[in-house]
Amino acid sequence: MIPALADALAERGYDTLTPVQEAVTDAALSGADLLVSAQTGSGKTVGFGLAIAPTLLGDADRFDRAGAPAALVVAPTRELAFQVMQELKWLYARTGAVVASCVGGMDVRQERRSLERGAHIVVGTPGRLCDHIRRGALDLSDVKAVVLDEADEMLDLGFREDLEFILGEAPEERRTLLFSATVSPTIARLAEEFQKDAQRINTIDKAAQHADIAYKALRVAVGDEDHAIFNLLRFHDEDAAIVFANTRAGVNHLAARLTNRGMACVSLSGELSQQERTHALQAMRDGRARVCVATDVAARGIDLPNLSLVIHADLPQNTESLLHRSGRTGRAGRKGVSALIVTPRTFRKAERLLGWAKISADWTVPPGAEDIVRHDEEKMLTAPSWSEPPTEEEAEFAKRLLEKHSPEAAAVALLRLHRERNAAPEDLQDPDARPPKKERQAFGPSRWYALSVGRNERAEPRWLLPLVLRATDLDKAAIGAIRVRDEETFLEIAEGAAAKFEGALGADGELADGILARPSEAPQGGGPRGPGGPGGGGRGPGGPRGGKPHRGRRDDAGPRGGGRGPGGGGKPRGKPNWDGPRGKGR
Repeated sequence: MIPALADALAERGYDTLTPVQEAVTDAALSGADLLVSAQTGSGKTVGFGLAIAPTLLGDADRFDRAGAPAALVVAPTRELAFQVMQELKWLYARTGAVVASCVGGMDVRQERRSLERGAHIVVGTPGRLCDHIRRGALDLSDVKAVVLDEADEMLDLGFREDLEFILGEAPEERRTLLFSATVSPTIARLAEEFQKDAQRINTIDKAAQHADIAYKALRVAVGDEDHAIFNLLRFHDEDAAIVFANTRAGVNHLAARLTNRGMACVSLSGELSQQERTHALQAMRDGRARVCVATDVAARGIDLPNLSLVIHADLPQNTESLLHRSGRTGRAGRKGVSALIVTPRTFRKAERLLGWAKISADWTVPPGAEDIVRHDEEKMLTAPSWSEPPTEEEAEFAKRLLEKHSPEAAAVALLRLHRERNAAPEDLQDPDARPPKKERQAFGPSRWYALSVGRNERAEPRWLLPLVLRATDLDKAAIGAIRVRDEETFLEIAEGAAAKFEGALGADGELADGILARPSEAPQGGGPRGPGGPGGGGRGPGGPRGGKPHRGRRDDAGPRGGGRGPGGGGKPRGKPNWDGPRGKGR
């Protein structure tokens, strides 16, 4: 290993190399193209930094004056590109390397000036790198090594053409190191086309892939999802956490809810500017914020220190997303928890997702209010402050405090002050409890009327109700059940609105559009009901399936489907010849 890099590792406390770092720095692979499978958090950035160093420096310990870049690193996202740049800066600090970035969303003029001044290593995102190459600002003619970091994610994001363009512009005699969590057929084709006899390295141990991550599937009642997330964050309040949602709206909703409950929270989503995203990540890194709410795209590749908890507020769309999200914790030997919020509606999906990922999760429930109270009390009793000797100022205040108050009063005040600093935990519902059924309210005294259209004319409550409301100017609450029969329809009107209904009828009893109405007895049997009556919209034995037009013989008076004739699914036309109490159809 080059001495300057060895000194940088020792300064950072690297006693041993990770498996991926050892594999890519094997002397037998020096100068070879590499296709590497490595899980997130395995130290691959330092790994490829060490791997390309002999190619860039040769026998020298330091770089010459910067000019056209000797190495190009391509990353899928802005955040990951900046992380890679920071890692390479400290790793190559003693070699005099100049590391520049070309990242979408940043000032393109400033990047162009940096390239004009010269750089040994350039780190960037595909789109911005292509832009600089096409404009002549980035010259790849001296590039000796190209690294594609998280190539699978770049392809998922649609950067295939950009990657092919970049690799096509680099010299053919370069080294190409391709890092990917999975080697899909697309990745394999990319490697075959742009690498020369690439050596395959797989450092992912399927058996130990999740050893540092404890997976929990938390069963939650519908409507309790936000409360469960808050309780989980309150229970695990020592370290940083990230909460994943599937949409920007979900991120905004959760971030607002958590902030309102007093949590130091930031958000990451595609709608934020690069400056806003950088500030959010910096707030997490320096401890000003403890919770980050993010979408998958915004959180790709980010590495947050002391991140011990990942919460899936929305279930991931696939196993790759599940593993990627969960991989934000349990990094570099640290332990972490990945918790899925599972409602009865998403139970089967969660089971399938975990099964496909070959993950054994602990099915349990989120911490309740009592669990959090006991946890808070236990933390108070075991806090390091009890064993630390008091300062002279603290001892003097403690003496004055005990002169004025009893030890019991002081202890109670301490407990109250501790609880006031944190929002109260939420009481959660039993995830197995079914929501109470809505009680049917009696419609009250009413009168029945028979309308001269029925199932044979495609009569349906969904168009009869608005027709009645328009023709009579009644309130919707005055309409009760609507029961459709073959040749007529029975309409229930509240007693107090009956006079208004009858007053709206024409001299011959016409309601509207040739439909006649007459007083009637309550019909026998069930049928479709209007929204004003009990059981609104249900299916009854005497009526057709709710909302679907009756499929009958096509009538010459109108085409089937969508028309207003008897053959269509809409309102019938014409004035029926209605004789007798049951009448005859048209």
